[in-house]
Amino acid sequence: MRDKSSRDRFKPRIAISIGDINGIGPEVILKCLADKRIYRFFTPIVIGSVAALEAHAGLIGANKLVFHRITAVDQVDAKSDPAVWVLDEFPDADPAIRIGVITEAAGRVAMAAVSKATDLCIEGSVDAMVTAPISKEAIVRAGFNVPGHTEYIASRCNNPSFTMMMIADALRVGLVTAHLPLKDVPTAVTVEAILEKAGIILQALQSDFGLERPRLAVLGLNPHAGDGGVIGSEEVETIRPAIQQARDGGRLVFGPFPADGFFASRKYQLYDAVLAMYHDQGLAPFKVLSFNGGINYTAGLPIVRTSPDHGTAFDIAGEGKASPDSMRNAIYGAIDIARRRRAAAKQQAA
Repeated sequence: MRDKSSRDRFKPRIAISIGDINGIGPEVILKCLADKRIYRFFTPIVIGSVAALEAHAGLIGANKLVFHRITAVDQVDAKSDPAVWVLDEFPDADPAIRIGVITEAAGRVAMAAVSKATDLCIEGSVDAMVTAPISKEAIVRAGFNVPGHTEYIASRCNNPSFTMMMIADALRVGLVTAHLPLKDVPTAVTVEAILEKAGIILQALQSDFGLERPRLAVLGLNPHAGDGGVIGSEEVETIRPAIQQARDGGRLVFGPFPADGFFASRKYQLYDAVLAMYHDQGLAPFKVLSFNGGINYTAGLPIVRTSPDHGTAFDIAGEGKASPDSMRNAIYGAIDIARRRRAAAKQQAA
């Protein structure tokens, strides 16, 4: 994920929401920040709870980390020795810390951290946000009727046009439908939806990933991409017309491709991104191919948001077993995109 050409440039401030404090979110954050070399590239500001971080640090042997509790972002001293700055919104979080257990209190802490990180991005106090994993069950218990991070953050940005993308180096997978029951997918896959998501992805590939003429592959909905209408009509009636409209508009969009053969034959290597019709169609092969190092990126937002591509993993929380690779890549991805946006803004203003 690293943009090696920009290593010594602008050093962004990045808000890291703590995630579910009873899952592995705090652990992977701490493991990333335990490597002092990472502070050369950005200033981390963890939004969450010092008490929760200390609890996890004690369990995984990260006791050498120094936590600086702050009440406002302007208290951060980016020139100081590497330190974990914590915007402690929850000084009384101790009762909510029940590592490995799904609780309403932890859901409330997780969403409050996401909300604060989003606010900081919108107001420009930080340059990007990275969200540690949350538990859907916990946040519903806490009264948040949202399907996930992505939709909540987009609504807070008053941004109805967005799409979730999964990224692992040159493999990028976007979705027409995301957190939607499978039975509702066919009616949600419309010409308009495909064109909207394709447009968002292509624009993001240009603005956030520096690709001048990106190529997008579109998957079919049905097995064998419908076999010409034999196994479903969506490809003939909806997906192909959408692809043709995009091509008529000068965009490099191709397909529809049968999903199984497309990934098995590694055809994705010929394109800059892939547009899948539904969640598991895109994410299942992505997670197999990314080897737990992929990241979640929300395309189309006015702010920069990335996340690791894994969940809360309550079953191993507190055991020191969680890999920080995906979180580290999410941080580096946010750094690179924030730098590109800043460079583009400076060029536009010149």
